[in-house]
Amino acid sequence: MDVFQGLLKGAGKELYNAAGEALVGAAKEYLGNAIQEIFVRKEAENKRILPSIKNMKVLGERGSGIRPRGDVQDFHTLKQQCLASGTLFEDPEFPAADSSLMFSRRPDRYVEWRRPMEIADDPQFFVEGYSRFDVQQGELGDCWLLAAAANLTQDPKLFFRVVPEDQNFTDDYVGIFHFRFWQYGRWIDVVIDDRLPTYRGELLYMHSTEKNEFWSALLEKAYAKLHGSYEALKGGTTCEAMEDFTGGVTEMYDLKEAPPNLYSILLKGMERNSMMGCSLEPDPNVLEAETSEGLIRGHAYSITKVQMVDIVTPNTNGKIPLLRLRNPWGNDAEWNGPWSDQSPEWRYIPDHVKEQIGLNFDVDGEFWMSFKDFLTHFDRVELCNLSPDSLSDDQVSRGKKKWEMSVFEGEWTPGVTAGGCRNFLETFWHNPQYVISLEDPDEDDDEGKCTVIIALMQKNRRSRRNMGMDCLTIGFAVYHLSERDLMNKPQKMNFFKYNASVARSPAFINLREVSCRFKLPPGHYLIVPSTFDPNEEGEFLIRVFSEGRNHMEENDEDVGIGDVDDRVSNYDENDYGDSTNDVTPALPQPSYPDPQKSAMEKLFIDIAGDDMEVDWMELKQILDHSMKDDLSKLSANGVAQLGAPPGGGGSGAPGGNDGGLLALLCSALCKDNAVGQAFMGNNDPGGGEGVVTVAPSSSVMDYGGFSKDVCRSMVAMLDVDQSGKLGFEEFRTLLNDIAKWKAVFKLYDRDGSGRLGAFELRQALNSAGYHLNNRVLNALAHRYGSRDGKIAFDDFIMCAVKIKTMIDIFRERDVDGTNMATFSMEEWVEKTVYS
Repeated sequence: MDVFQGLLKGAGKELYNAAGEALVGAAKEYLGNAIQEIFVRKEAENKRILPSIKNMKVLGERGSGIRPRGDVQDFHTLKQQCLASGTLFEDPEFPAADSSLMFSRRPDRYVEWRRPMEIADDPQFFVEGYSRFDVQQGELGDCWLLAAAANLTQDPKLFFRVVPEDQNFTDDYVGIFHFRFWQYGRWIDVVIDDRLPTYRGELLYMHSTEKNEFWSALLEKAYAKLHGSYEALKGGTTCEAMEDFTGGVTEMYDLKEAPPNLYSILLKGMERNSMMGCSLEPDPNVLEAETSEGLIRGHAYSITKVQMVDIVTPNTNGKIPLLRLRNPWGNDAEWNGPWSDQSPEWRYIPDHVKEQIGLNFDVDGEFWMSFKDFLTHFDRVELCNLSPDSLSDDQVSRGKKKWEMSVFEGEWTPGVTAGGCRNFLETFWHNPQYVISLEDPDEDDDEGKCTVIIALMQKNRRSRRNMGMDCLTIGFAVYHLSERDLMNKPQKMNFFKYNASVARSPAFINLREVSCRFKLPPGHYLIVPSTFDPNEEGEFLIRVFSEGRNHMEENDEDVGIGDVDDRVSNYDENDYGDSTNDVTPALPQPSYPDPQKSAMEKLFIDIAGDDMEVDWMELKQILDHSMKDDLSKLSANGVAQLGAPPGGGGSGAPGGNDGGLLALLCSALCKDNAVGQAFMGNNDPGGGEGVVTVAPSSSVMDYGGFSKDVCRSMVAMLDVDQSGKLGFEEFRTLLNDIAKWKAVFKLYDRDGSGRLGAFELRQALNSAGYHLNNRVLNALAHRYGSRDGKIAFDDFIMCAVKIKTMIDIFRERDVDGTNMATFSMEEWVEKTVYS
C-alpha cells in the first residue's frame, strides 16, 4: 500500500492543476495502469497466498496472521541496538519467567534460566554441522516436534529456511537469535534471547547429543514463543510441526485401514522430498510404555527413508519394501525385530546396496524394518507434502517432482458464514465455497484421473489454549459442478438438496487440520469447508495440491448493485420526480401540479424552519415518531410535538387531514403497497375510506428509536455538499430508501422479534438491491451484529446506509465503469470520516 499511497500523493489533485490537457491525459493513463497493476497484485495476495520466504513477516507485524502481544520485533534492528549499547538482549515478549513455561500451573521445581555460556564451555550454534542426531528429547512431551525437527535436518534448503545459518556465539554475539516458521500461509520470523530453562545446570527440554551445541534448544524456544509457552507444545502431531517447518500439506493414514497403494504413496512422497512420521497408540495405563519389540507407545518416530531394496537369497532374487525410522530419543530404544540392527536378514543384502542406503548399526535410535512389519506394529503414518517453492532447481533437475498448489484464506462468522455441516441443510450453503478446476490427469494414471489433496486448517488455536480455546470440529465436502452450475455464485440450498457429494473429508474431527487424498476425473468441483455445528467462529486456510495443473477461485458474489426484490419493489419511486434508482419503470409524470408533492414540501418547510434544511436531530425526531404504531393518535399539532420551529405554520396541508402534517407526509409517501404498509404500520389517521389497515409488527414498531449515529449516517449518505443537513429533495429520497429498507426488514423478520435471524442478512440485503460477498458480510456482522449473531432493525438500516454510501462514493469516481476508483489519501480520509 506504500506504493499505492505514493502514487496517489504524487499524482493526486496537483496533477489536475498542471497545465496542458496532454500532460494530464498521459499522467492519467500512466497512473491508471500503475493502479491497475497494484490492485491486481493486491488481489492476488489477498486470494492466492504463495508461502514464499520473500514474503517474510515479523511476529506480530500487521499481515503476519499472528496478533501482536507487544512491539513488533525485527531481529536486525534489535541486534544493532544491543551492539550499540553493549548489552545482551533480553526478550520482553517471552521473559525468563514461569509464565513462559506453563499456563495451567506453576512449575513443580525451581527452574533457572541460563545462557549457553553458563551451561557449557565453548557454546556453539552448530558442532560439526547439523544432523538428526542433534535432536534429543527432554522433559517436555513434544516428541511430535522432535520427530519433525529430525526430518528437517535431511534437507539443507528446508533446514536453513527455518534455522538461519548466520548465527553464532562469537561474531557480534549479543544473546539474540531468530528462527522462521510457516504459519497459515506466511513465513514468520521469531526473535528470542538465548536464556534457556535449566534444572541443576542441565537443559530441561530439547537438546543436542553434544553438550555445547544449542541450535535445537533455541529452535524449540522460538517455537514455544510462537505458541505462547513451552506447555502449549505438550501433545501434538508430527504433521503439525512438519507443516510449520515447510509450509506443506500433510496427510494422515490409519494403518489398520491403510489404502492398498500406501507404499506407492510413500515412495511418491520420497520423490517429492516429503517429510514423514509415524506413531503407535499410547498405553492408557503406562506413559510411553515399551513393547516387547522395542517400540515406544504414544511416541512419534521419523521416517527417514522409503526404499525398495535389492535382496538376494539362496532361492530367489528381487526387491523388498523397507523403511528407515528414527526414535527422537536417539538412544538404544530401537526396533529389535526383522531388519533391525545386526539382524540376520541383512546378510541377504549385497554390500554395495548396504553402502548405497547408508546402513549402519550405531546405537542412535535409528533402525530399518519391513513395510509388512511397519503396518503390523505402527498405528498411524503422517506425510507432509512440500509446497512447490520448497524444492530447489537442483533437486528438480535431479528428478524431484513438484506439486501444483492453490491456497485461500477464509473465516466462519456466526450468523453469516458459519453454516455447519451438511446435516444442517438450510444453513450449509452459507459456508464459504471454492471452485477447483482440474485440467490434466496424472501422467501415470491408467484411468485418466487426477490426484488431488485437499487440506482444511483452522488457524491460531494452539496459541490460544491458555484462553481455553480448543480446536473446532471441522471437515469439508466436495461436489461436482456442471458448466451450468458454474453460473451460480454461490450455490444455494437447492443445489445441495438435490446433489450428493463426490468426496468428503474422512470425518469431522477436532484437529488443527483435516486433509485427504482423492482421485477425481478432470472437471470442476465445489469445495465447502465447515465446522460440524453452525455458528462456530473461526478462521481457516484451505489448500489444494494436485499432480497436474489446477485453478481455484472463491465461489462468491461480486460486490455491487442489483435488482430490488419484487416483493418490496411494487411501488412507484418516481411519484415525486426523477429517481436515480431505476428499480421499476417510471410512470408518466402529471403535467399539472402534484398536490401530494406540494403537501410534502409544505411539511418540510414547517419542520426545517428558516434554513430550509433538516439536520440529524430533526431527522431523528421525524423518524422516531413516524415509525411508531400509534402514529394515528398524533393530533393536528403534531409538528409542534416533533420540535418544529415556533410559528412554523403547522396547520395542515391542502385538502385537510386530521392526522396533522406528519400523517400527511406518510399518506403522501406510503400508499397501498408493501413499502407503504411497512412504513405506516397500522395507521388510520382519520378512519376514512380507502385507508388500508395492516396488522402491526410489534417488534419493528416498538423499537426504541434510531440512534444518533444512524441518523448522522443517513444525513451524510445524501449530504452532497457536506453541510450536515438535507434539503427537500435529499429528504424525500431518504424517506423513500427507509421505506424500502423497512419493508425488506419486515419481510425477513418472520418471527416478529425485531431482529433478523441468523443467516438472513445476505438475503435481506440482496432483496434491498445490494450484492455482497462473504468478506463484506463478515465485516458487517462483526461491526453491527449482536453476540448471538442477530441484526437489530436500526443496525440493519445502518448496514444499508453504509453500503449505499460507500458504493455511491466509489461509483462517483469509477467514471469509466472499470470497477476501479482512484482517491488521494486526503480524499479517502475525508469521504470515509464523514460517511
